[in-house]
Amino acid sequence: MLEKRDYDAIVIGSGPNGLASAILMQQKGLSVLLIEGKETIGGGLRTKELTLPGFLHDVCSAVHPLAVSSPFFETLPLGNHGLEYIYPKIAAAHPFDDGTAAHLEKTIDLTANSLGNNEASYQKLITPLVNSWPDIKEDVLGPLHFPKHPLEMARFGLNALSSASYLSKSLKSPQARAFFAGMAAHSMQPLTKLTTAAAGLVLLLVGHTKGWPIPKGGSQQIANALASYFISIGGQIQTDFYISNLAQLPSAHAVLFDTTPAQLLEIAGHQLSSLYKWQLKHYRYGMGVFKIDWALSEPIPFTNKICRQAGTLHLGNSIDEIIANEQMTWEGGHPEKPFVLLSQPTIVDANRTPESKHTAWAYCHVPNGSDKDMTSHIENQVERFAPGFKDVILGRHTFNTCQMQSYNPNYIGGDINGGVLDIGQLFTRPALRLSPYKTSKKGLYICSASTPPGGGVHGMCGYHAAKHALRDVFKIK
Repeated sequence: MLEKRDYDAIVIGSGPNGLASAILMQQKGLSVLLIEGKETIGGGLRTKELTLPGFLHDVCSAVHPLAVSSPFFETLPLGNHGLEYIYPKIAAAHPFDDGTAAHLEKTIDLTANSLGNNEASYQKLITPLVNSWPDIKEDVLGPLHFPKHPLEMARFGLNALSSASYLSKSLKSPQARAFFAGMAAHSMQPLTKLTTAAAGLVLLLVGHTKGWPIPKGGSQQIANALASYFISIGGQIQTDFYISNLAQLPSAHAVLFDTTPAQLLEIAGHQLSSLYKWQLKHYRYGMGVFKIDWALSEPIPFTNKICRQAGTLHLGNSIDEIIANEQMTWEGGHPEKPFVLLSQPTIVDANRTPESKHTAWAYCHVPNGSDKDMTSHIENQVERFAPGFKDVILGRHTFNTCQMQSYNPNYIGGDINGGVLDIGQLFTRPALRLSPYKTSKKGLYICSASTPPGGGVHGMCGYHAAKHALRDVFKIK
């Protein structure tokens, strides 16, 4: 039961954005209650034994380039609260059918050297953006506003707002174009759509500036560290309490929802204006995911040895194959050779498994709400680049889109990005308003990935929503 007392602010949902909102407001001297419907905090940041005893798997997110690059998270002393990042030797690799592989490393030169004979074109595109990233990252990871460094931001924006298929034409080699397509496919849209280049660019920029780390012990450790810090500065957390109506809440001046529009409508719809409710009901969710976790007897036997050192793998071969299969998925199909994103954390974090054993997870995109079992499709894609992979599988656990949403209500139809991040919902998510974080009801805010800057473990949606609530309700800048 919730404690019967008044609070300055209440945050519903303990994903990275809910935690960020709660922390910022508590830092400003407010009394803040964070409420989580499940027994453990974390949202997409959870780690569990999903397959066999002793095998720890990241239930949702696993690799965290945006967490380590977050302008807000990097200000917090999370290392003092048990968080340790581990960096694979190779951040990400993209194998090809001929046995070669492109790969992302900290230096631009080493990455370019893996992209074929070109690869001055990659250096020409990425180098100026990497140099400006420290100045523009807070603007990129925020709502629409006048930037602090307008010229640098304009250069980034001209590239980022284009489609991945168009921007890839500036890269000369087939390997470079496929490598960029794999990065851009994190956008969960057809790569012919505007703004899909942004996902690829951001992932490359943080890779070259910070890397793509994994948290030692699993993604749950990020949530645990954020919660530990929040409690250390006086915050209060209530778990295992699912909110379905505002009447369940104690009194508070501000309530922030780390939920998608669907749950906001369920919980507070009766408090919202007709126009705002209409906008929320027309909010668009994107493709879902089908995810597999594996317990393995040994590391995945990738043909290319560089791939055996990579924390993340993009399995899709050529740019034409990736574009075609993502388009087919967007249109409701299930490709035989889907683009697969794979993580193999135990190549650097042996404590997640019994001695000498390993884990891996992977997912492919599927139509929103799909119940099709993609196990064989995904495992065939891994086997394509790692012959003998199926022989090292000890156990598996799968999530289809419905099971994903059942596990986390924010994943509507399996959409892990909180809604389509296209040109129509880039800055106006979840509704067309002067502030995307304000609802039509005074004191109610939305702080989830359904607000700018969108999906990813960075906490910046929550940070910006809390800043608006602090200014509007509490007159704190």
